[in-house]
Amino acid sequence: MTALISSKIRALAHRRMALAALHADSSLSTRLKRYNHHMLQVRVLETHGGAQ
Repeated sequence: MTALISSKIRALAHRRMALAALHADSSLSTRLKRYNHHMLQVRVLETHGGAQ
């Protein structure tokens, strides 16, 4: 049960980091790379961690 809650929290945190990456003061390629990295983590957590 705690693993499920933990994966939901982590997925939410990665979603917020992904959005923050888009608004960062960096080059477009850097922002996109960071966004894609965090969204990949969200997808992994949702499929393997059971977060929804």
